[in-house]
Amino acid sequence: MPSLCNVVVLISGAGSNLQALINASAKPGSLSRICAVVSNRAEAYGLERARQAGIETHVLDHTQFADRETFDTALMEVIDRFTPDLVVLAGFMRILSTGFVTHYRGRLLNIHPSLLPRYTGLRTHQRALDAGDLEHGCSVHFVTEELDGGPVVAQAVVPVHAGDTPETLAERVHTQEHMIYPLAVSWFAQGRLCLTERGAELDGQPLPLTGHVIRS
Repeated sequence: MPSLCNVVVLISGAGSNLQALINASAKPGSLSRICAVVSNRAEAYGLERARQAGIETHVLDHTQFADRETFDTALMEVIDRFTPDLVVLAGFMRILSTGFVTHYRGRLLNIHPSLLPRYTGLRTHQRALDAGDLEHGCSVHFVTEELDGGPVVAQAVVPVHAGDTPETLAERVHTQEHMIYPLAVSWFAQGRLCLTERGAELDGQPLPLTGHVIRS
């Protein structure tokens, strides 16, 4: 029987993507096991989601550390207690240091609310509307030193409707996030997804720059 993939999830807020991952890991046949949820904010509702699922939680307040590197070192110490096979960023609102990214290279995933490489950073829904885009969406990618610039694993594409606001567009994108993030994690847990010198690979084949694309 294949071994379980130990996953640590990092959050800062409500944790809706965390909930999607919890739900997916509870399904029969899942090979992912969320062994801990860590937040840099004590008030993050995602911590309550984890507790309700019986998952161990930790809070590490970044404001109590002198600089980014010191916080990231402490964060790595917490994460590594659980010997994770994969670290998942689910709304973790921190820019990570090079040392942190290097330490977890090839086992660090993030989800971003745009069709990368478009709209790295913040306010992605407003920026898509301002640009008059006909399509928008979200991307799961391996994390590298470049902000939102690591190899894309999967993208979900949604249409932009006339009269959309950032809020209505975000709602449709969130629905897709909750589908493609568990999918990408399951690929990793099954040993199908990896990061190589050629970029992201699925089943031994290099993925295109846009990753595996799903259209709604």
